[in-house]
Amino acid sequence: MSNDDEFFDAVTGLESDESCEGLSEASFKDAQGIDSSSQKNNGSVPQENGIKKHRTSLPAPMFSRNNISVWGILKKCIGLELSKITMPIAFNEPLSFLQRITEYMEHTYLINRTSSMSDSIERMRAVAAFAVSAVASQWDRTGKPFNPLLGETYELIREDQGFRIVSEQVSHHPPVSAFHAESLAGDFVFHGSIYPKLKFWGKSVEAEPKGTITLELLKHREAYTWSNPNCCVHNVILGKLWIEQYGTVEIVNHSTGDKCVLNFKPCGMFGKELHKVEGYIQDKSKKKLAVIYGKWTECMWSVDPQAYEAHKKSEKKGDNKKQKNDELEGAENDDADDMPEVQETVSVVPGSTLLWRIDSRPAHSSVMYNFTNFAMCLNELEPGMEAILPHTDCRFRPDIRAMENGNMDEASKEKERLEEKQRAARKERAKRDEEWSTRWFQMGTNPYTGSQDWIYTGGYFNRNYQDLPDIY
Repeated sequence: MSNDDEFFDAVTGLESDESCEGLSEASFKDAQGIDSSSQKNNGSVPQENGIKKHRTSLPAPMFSRNNISVWGILKKCIGLELSKITMPIAFNEPLSFLQRITEYMEHTYLINRTSSMSDSIERMRAVAAFAVSAVASQWDRTGKPFNPLLGETYELIREDQGFRIVSEQVSHHPPVSAFHAESLAGDFVFHGSIYPKLKFWGKSVEAEPKGTITLELLKHREAYTWSNPNCCVHNVILGKLWIEQYGTVEIVNHSTGDKCVLNFKPCGMFGKELHKVEGYIQDKSKKKLAVIYGKWTECMWSVDPQAYEAHKKSEKKGDNKKQKNDELEGAENDDADDMPEVQETVSVVPGSTLLWRIDSRPAHSSVMYNFTNFAMCLNELEPGMEAILPHTDCRFRPDIRAMENGNMDEASKEKERLEEKQRAARKERAKRDEEWSTRWFQMGTNPYTGSQDWIYTGGYFNRNYQDLPDIY
């Protein structure tokens, strides 16, 4: 296996800046041509009360990682960016990074709600909840998705949730994945391009998300942008793997000037802050109008700032005594970063409004890569799909399919074959002095941030898939 294989953790850092006017125009050209027959032409897909049923488990349980050590691979990489390193396939999960991106859409109902909200602060609350929910699927997801091949694509249409999404691997060095999602009712467009920068720090791998996500609420003529928090996977060498997210996320409404600042808190010395998110919404004059708080692994609430401050003061009095006792009992562990004891519930401030609560995972999730119900069906190849999807769709990747079916030897061989094929194609293009040409996205400028971004050019759902590259 080649060292050209980029190591992506189970991390999501969106790098987006998608052009809104161009994007909306392109997406509506497609939307006008949404053909229900193309979405229902999936053969004998099971239905229940008229709603398509999706699978609830994988064909085979996950492979045990207990007997595999990564120290020999990573010991020379301390402090460096992990951009060119091969990891054993046992540390993967049977999804492409393009499918992992799609998990941002799991709680699309939060965006759908905004169309009926007349107040901009109420809409900001919903958008903030969506931004937090978009990283919730990472909880306990310590396997890394497969690196997309250049030209690889993925699409998902969920009529029950009212959206469709298409993504494409637009660059290999650096690895960049572009995506474009839109409401089937024409209410929103959500887009970005992802380039996570990863570093190994001896006992942990840290991911810094690069770029910005853009959400357009078309009915309200609003555009929101934000970036995701940093993510850290602890104990990649020794001990139990665990994940924390930390950093400041700033959500800006470019139409009203409203802003939501969310602080994803690091766990701290005694783990008291593990998974906590706290922040506030302010208007363009910087007046705080609401407080948002909760855990990205559990739920998010909103409350009046005065009520929140009063509650925090009363909590602090009881915490001071406990902290002194904790300091006496605390001890440092040089072997592994022990995962702090998780406080399962959020202390709800009286008068709070619930914004979002995480869905429970399947009972067998722990033996199926800790997938959510939503993730469980992302690689499902339904009857009739082969006649509709482009052959670049990652559902057709033989290495991912083999791993999903529990055939690790075949998956490893296929992964190596695909990587070698990609290298050979790159060398052939270099010989001919040819540049790679993307199919569904092009480089442009985000009108809200002014930065460069990969912009959806439209046409994907017209189903004209001629002249696509042979990547598998």
